[in-house]
Amino acid sequence: MGAVRDWLGNLVAGRDLTEDKAGAQVGGVRQWMSGHPADGMTPEKLARILRAADQGDPEAYFELAEDIEEREPHYLAQLATRKHSVAQLPITVKAASDSAEHKKHADFIRSWVDDGILRSNLFDILDAIGKGISFTEVDWQYHNGHLCPRRLTWRTQRWFTFDRADGETPLLRDGTGELPLPAHKFIVHRSKAKSGLTIRSGLARVAVWCWLFKSYSVKDWAIFCQNYGQPIRIGKYGRGATEAEKDVLWRAVSGIAGDCAAIVPRDMLIEFHEVGSKSSSTDMYERRADWLDRQISKVVLGQTTTTDAVSGGHAVAKEHRLVQEDIERSDALDGSDTLSQQLIPNMVSFNFGPQDHYPILRIGRPDEVPIELFSSAFEKLAPHGLTADASWLRDRLGIPAPKDGAEVVGGRPAVTSAPPNARAESAKALHASTSATFDRLFQSVHARTEPADVVEILASRLDQDTAAAMNGMIEEVRKALFQASDLRDAGERLAALNLAPDELAETMAKGMALAHLAGQAALIDDLKARS
Repeated sequence: MGAVRDWLGNLVAGRDLTEDKAGAQVGGVRQWMSGHPADGMTPEKLARILRAADQGDPEAYFELAEDIEEREPHYLAQLATRKHSVAQLPITVKAASDSAEHKKHADFIRSWVDDGILRSNLFDILDAIGKGISFTEVDWQYHNGHLCPRRLTWRTQRWFTFDRADGETPLLRDGTGELPLPAHKFIVHRSKAKSGLTIRSGLARVAVWCWLFKSYSVKDWAIFCQNYGQPIRIGKYGRGATEAEKDVLWRAVSGIAGDCAAIVPRDMLIEFHEVGSKSSSTDMYERRADWLDRQISKVVLGQTTTTDAVSGGHAVAKEHRLVQEDIERSDALDGSDTLSQQLIPNMVSFNFGPQDHYPILRIGRPDEVPIELFSSAFEKLAPHGLTADASWLRDRLGIPAPKDGAEVVGGRPAVTSAPPNARAESAKALHASTSATFDRLFQSVHARTEPADVVEILASRLDQDTAAAMNGMIEEVRKALFQASDLRDAGERLAALNLAPDELAETMAKGMALAHLAGQAALIDDLKARS
């Protein structure tokens, strides 16, 4: 493979893009086997691990973050929910502009996205949500004449560290030392739950403490159940019992809990004593474990209603769901920015050369437009002359344009709107049309034997006359809609409009008067014809 130019115009050797840079090493520092620092964890040991990560040795911390995902089911479930909710969102590509060249670039990216390579690895890229950062190695290969990623491989964070000079620049651990990441070979995604250094901004930083305290509670609970879940067995022997008889009694008392059966001499006695208030004791452990689970729910998903059955009703559940959707949207935006900055520009520049602008990849649901609001607004305003670009309306409503020859539902005849005129021109045209109509009406008494379709003539005339009167109000409504940032803003702007309908009222009054006179003229025609 020859050299190509990246999005900055720098030459990149082809072999540097296709060679594996961060694979496992046999006998090296990048071992596929991982330690388990969660074994025998204590608050002091946890504090040492976190302090070492802050000081440039994050390997044990990354191992611990993976450990608690395996040992704490609630944290795993919440974290997987958050990652899965983003990983299944639609992926769209927007061209840099409407030019043919930019549309060609966008089509190329869409074709690659449709191959499913990104979709199948998006969950692993989002591993940064828990650990603060994730590393994905890109395997560039030629496919159908284009150089593009044919495989995205998740690399464990244990194989990377941070530059001790700034604490942020990621470095690859190698047998010869810590190396800078090869250019264009990695997608480095960061997800911060708080501001600060990346190593201190992941959710696992907080979750490890909840897991530690919960592990103590669960351990104490297990000991309590083992010791007090069954009655205490007391064996009694007589004064003259031998050591052998005592051993028999001890084995019987010890084994009766698991075996549920034992044999002892007739003169020996075993008593069972129940421990009082066991329910209140066990509730303490359960309440503490549940409380810690709720804290993890808040840390990962920002709320508890979607994961725990708590009181509050439908309204509270709806509000909590909105919180989860906000977090989902933020994660999707973070992922979109990472891919649009680190992957998409190189895909385009490697195949079409460096560009001034590149396509934008977006992860997320389209705007959920309340159709009722739009349909109600246009139902009321369109008869008065409000117009809008059909493509804009289709985009907002999520309705694609029908293909040629496709069976369509709905639609209406096209209406040609009159061009805007000034007030003086409109009044002059109205006066002229009124005079002409009167002339035709009075001439019809003597010159015709059949009445004309006066209603159709008046309706057409009134439609033309009111076009000028509506123009000012339509322009104000159009400005309000196109200046709005969202639907709520559009509704507020429309409600705040103070439209002046004086000219429209005057035109309508003249039209009604003309219709009244036309009706009288038609009546005269009818009487004349009968006489």
